[in-house]
Amino acid sequence: MPKYLIERPIPGVGKMSADQLQAAARKSNEVLDGMAGRAQWIQSYVSDDTLMCVYIADDEDAVREHAETSGFLYDKLYQVHGIIDPTTGEG
Repeated sequence: MPKYLIERPIPGVGKMSADQLQAAARKSNEVLDGMAGRAQWIQSYVSDDTLMCVYIADDEDAVREHAETSGFLYDKLYQVHGIIDPTTGEG
């Protein structure tokens, strides 16, 4: 399945409590459970006002459906075509 990176602007997300983040993750998981495996949340990075979320999904429509159903709308959606890291520069 393709991998996607989703940018979600959420003002103040970096100041959310552990309980608030747990509730958001629970909601996301509930929606994904109803999607019959068409999308899977890998992880999210929390910054001051943005969540950057990594998903694998059948297609962009599955990612959009999760966003709309969960209420966690996104600003930008990118398909990941590859991954590089420091070892990529090694011969």
